[in-house]
Formats: sequence, C-alpha cells, structure tokens
Amino acid sequence: MSAEQNMALARRYLEARVKGDLDTLDEVLAPHFVSRTALLSVQEPDREGVKWVATQVSAATSNASVHFEDQVAAGDRVVSRFVVHATHDRGELTGVAPSGRELVFMPVAIHRISEGKIIEEWGASMGLSELLRSQRLEQEIRERERIEQELRVARRIQQASQPKEVPNLEGWQISPYYQPAREVGGDFYDFFDLQDGRVGVVVGDATGKGIPAALVAEATSNMLRAVAQAFVASPREVLARVNETLVARIPLNVFVTCFYAILEPKRASLS
Repeated sequence: MSAEQNMALARRYLEARVKGDLDTLDEVLAPHFVSRTALLSVQEPDREGVKWVATQVSAATSNASVHFEDQVAAGDRVVSRFVVHATHDRGELTGVAPSGRELVFMPVAIHRISEGKIIEEWGASMGLSELLRSQRLEQEIRERERIEQELRVARRIQQASQPKEVPNLEGWQISPYYQPAREVGGDFYDFFDLQDGRVGVVVGDATGKGIPAALVAEATSNMLRAVAQAFVASPREVLARVNETLVARIPLNVFVTCFYAILEPKRASLS
C-alpha cells in the first residue's frame, strides 16, 4: 500500500474508534493487533480491548468528532496528530459521572500497517485517561465540599438541640461535657423538668457516626422528653414507650443505648 493509503487507513481506524464503529474496527485491525498504549487505563492490549474502549466511550458520550491536524507516513508506519471532541453526557466512563462537559484531548498516534491491516499502535501526548482522572478529581473535591457543608449544617442543628442550660439545683452541681468523634455523632444528653421539682436526666448513644446516627439520636432525645413530660411514669415505663415507637421507625440494624433517670433533688434520690 502507498503512504497515502496507509494514512487513509489510520484515519479510518481512529474515526471508527472514537465513534464506536465496531464493524470498521473488525475490518481494519489485524487478528494479532497489539496496542502499546491504552486509551483507558483498564484496556486490554488486543483487538477486543480496543473494541471495548470504543463501546464504552460511545455509550458515555455524544457529538464525537475527530479533526486531523497532521499526518506523516514512512515505510509501514503512520504518525497522526489529531484532536478529539466529545460531550460526556450519556453515562459513566471509568467511574466518572457524566458532567455534560466537552472532552477535548489531543493525542499523537503511531500505527504500523501490514497488508492493509493495522497490526500495532503506540500513543503519546494528552490522552483520555489523564483527562478523566482530572475530572474524577474535580468531582471528588466537589463531593467532599458538599459533604463537609452538610456536616457543618448538621453540627449546628445538633448543637442547637442540646440543652442550653443545666438545672440550677440547690446543693447540686451538674457539669455536662459533649465532644463528638466527628463533626456530628450519635451521642446525646438532656435535662428536663418534671412534676414536683423532679428532673429527668438522659444520656444516650445511637449506633454509628455522622449524620445518620445524629438523626436517630435527635429523634430519640425529643421522643423521650415528650413521653417523660406527658406521663407520670417510672424510667422503665418511659423507656418502654419510647422503645416501642422507635422500633417501628428506625432501620433494623440501628439501635440506641440509653440511660434515663429521675432525680429528686430534695430527697437526694436517683431512680
């Protein structure tokens, strides 16, 4: 084949790879084709690996196009410098979520051709894998920022729900201390007034860490206060009522360890 024919074959192959044309790839690739440079990091270096990459890229992108800037042919080799444009808007690509952004990468490809078939390929310059790694990093940074913002909001909500003051009881000193392992946690405590000058004291811990545990802790604390103040009942009875309600409302793999006591300051009695 002439140099012009070899360059045309290389162009045809590259366009088919970008656009996911598997029939053309089957036609132009030799049975023993080897790729020395992976377009994606998980690509196998044979014909099936190239076809797999083409399928993945075409399924995840739209508006794919190839613009050839320069080609040089010498002997059985063709060097192509080109620019690929594609919009990443259809699906994940190597774990990177679709962003709707245009992917632009500028590879240099070298192909060895024999008897009208491409038998070997090398690549250089900015490739798709590097571009996707950059996008994945950006997405991870944005996700971390979103989670950190949610945790800050959850911590403010949790701090606002904690007792602002401790009971001022003659002859008694109460000094609570609260320090979650992370921004928010499943530990909680509360004090509330009961009839006849008695004080309810609650210390609890919901399984897990973070926002899920904080939500369960908040619900438990609020529920326990409401039940304790609504009924003249022993700690056992209060916890039984709260437990019955919680069982129907929280996941099966979640539980709360809770201590509830009634302090009678004048009698120095703790039930």
